[in-house]
Amino acid sequence: MKKLRIGVLSTAKIGLEKVIPAMQHGQLTEVTAISSRSVDKARAAAEALGINKHYGSYEELLADPEIDAVYNPLPNYLHCPWSKKAMQAGKHVLCEKPLGLTGEEIEDLIATRDECGVMAAEAFMVKSCPQWIDARERVRGAEIGDLRAIQAFFSYDNRDPGNIRNIVETGGGAMWDIGCYPVVISRYLFESEPLRAAATIDFDPSMKTDRLASVVLEFNQGQATFTVSTQLVPYQRVHLLGTTGHLELVIPFNAPNDRSCILRYDSGTLLEEEVVSHSFPVMDQYTLQGDDFARAVLEGTEIKSTLEDGLANTRVIKAIFTAAKEQRWVTI
Repeated sequence: MKKLRIGVLSTAKIGLEKVIPAMQHGQLTEVTAISSRSVDKARAAAEALGINKHYGSYEELLADPEIDAVYNPLPNYLHCPWSKKAMQAGKHVLCEKPLGLTGEEIEDLIATRDECGVMAAEAFMVKSCPQWIDARERVRGAEIGDLRAIQAFFSYDNRDPGNIRNIVETGGGAMWDIGCYPVVISRYLFESEPLRAAATIDFDPSMKTDRLASVVLEFNQGQATFTVSTQLVPYQRVHLLGTTGHLELVIPFNAPNDRSCILRYDSGTLLEEEVVSHSFPVMDQYTLQGDDFARAVLEGTEIKSTLEDGLANTRVIKAIFTAAKEQRWVTI
């Protein structure tokens, strides 16, 4: 079976600990090279993960003719620039979220993709995760009646000023790091774009990053509300409320790869014994994401999270920041 040969830009933690090991178990993915600005870091990562080739610069990796596609887990502000360089080198691109920090740079990336004739996707692994695919099918099938409200919470505690997630200049902060998830799943489930946004955001007084945000997105069909934080107890949950039923995703975003995901359903009962739990086979959503991307490249199947979808998501996040700053509803 032919596999997509993937080179990795940088030794970012998410790549080393989650995405690369997952793709090494994929049916259609093969991680053949890794790069870093430090050849020693690249060598160490390659040795630790059993990757055949390593490079001391991103340019060297992009020049490798034996690499079909690039996985880009660089800091947020480098997603578009290096994804563009990869496309210009003839590589397909799987880029970490958020795809970009401005609509303009994503529009430029879309134009580059079209000019270069490559395929590209934003790495929202939730769209490959069985619990989310099942949740959307249940919504589509009216199992909870008409979906009217989505409520989400996602938080962790990271107060290290040297951590990339806490550096404003590189695209740090709660909204770009984890707020993008409630935005994308709301659009995924309502299958439409929000009309307007309202928000309140608290910023860290020293790091200047947004550390606590609460948001309301208004859709034609209903509303999505969510809170995200980088300085609270780690927690995540999503509730989908319809006119006749309720679904709860217990670990919606960091789906475990060593146990089943749980989706809970009830028709309005307040009694725990009447709640029905659905479990899914143990899987790794990053493995599934890699195979979905490879299948799109190798077989021409649908890209699950397109650059156009990334552009729409970024426009919503920018509107959220404006709504919080100006303390008003902002049309999207």
